[in-house]
Amino acid sequence: MLRPTLFLVVGLPGCGKTTAARHFEAEHAALRLTKDEWMKALYGAENPSPASDVIEGRLITIGLRVLTLGTNVALDFGLWRRDERSALRHAGEQAGASVVMWYTAITLEEQRRRQNIRLSTDPHATWPMSDEELTTWAGGFNVPTAGELKGTEPIDPPPEGFASWPEWMQQRWPARVG
Repeated sequence: MLRPTLFLVVGLPGCGKTTAARHFEAEHAALRLTKDEWMKALYGAENPSPASDVIEGRLITIGLRVLTLGTNVALDFGLWRRDERSALRHAGEQAGASVVMWYTAITLEEQRRRQNIRLSTDPHATWPMSDEELTTWAGGFNVPTAGELKGTEPIDPPPEGFASWPEWMQQRWPARVG
């Protein structure tokens, strides 16, 4: 039996993450887990940060279970920080999967253009985003290294103060809101 694949879809808003995740879903029979779809279904126009973290955690839990059952999974929620990607690379390997990371860069101008199109054509699938927010988010984004993308770079150890990636993941993606 072939090892399942965990597709980590990485990038800033508007870069094409969901399009890429849909490709993995169709071409690799992957279960696509797109956080924004869950946030919209549960919270509508609101986008509460604590709930976002919990939903990501629940989707990760589902995705890791599905990997152990032998099915490919595409996680579609940005993974802006290297520690998040390291934790999921580790978790995917622990679940018996190979890990493929997808990333593409995007300029602020292109983000704004795509966001404007999305808001006018499918306003129920996104939230308004200001240029200030997009700039702030880009400033907090850790661009994946070539080694991360190729899967050749060793997985980082957990951050200081954490004995393991699972321990870190429990704090990063809490089990409940509040």
